[in-house]
Amino acid sequence: MNRTTLLIGLGGFLGSVGRYWVQQYVLRYFPVSFPLGTFVVNLAGCLLIGLLLGFFERAPGASASWRVFLTTGFCGGFTTFSTFAYESLTLARTGEVALLALYTAGSVSLGLLAAFAGFSLARLM
Repeated sequence: MNRTTLLIGLGGFLGSVGRYWVQQYVLRYFPVSFPLGTFVVNLAGCLLIGLLLGFFERAPGASASWRVFLTTGFCGGFTTFSTFAYESLTLARTGEVALLALYTAGSVSLGLLAAFAGFSLARLM
């Protein structure tokens, strides 16, 4: 196993544990029927990946190991929604409006459809 894979794995582990802790904290202190814990995690992950990638863009000499550990690893483990948001932002920044619309609408609508299909299939088994 190479070093990059280990860094991503370690970052992913820490991000996943962080997601669990944040969700539990929110659920404990803000008990509402809305999935507030996941909502907070998604927004925090989007803010964090934006900050990190903005920093790495301004500091091209920054370590590639830190970049992959923090973005792909930690943010990816914390919430994949942050990657979705960053990729959408990249499409918007590069003027790929049609691809942005296809990616965002397709991800949300087809993702919901796939979750529904999986749930329905599981109930039939």
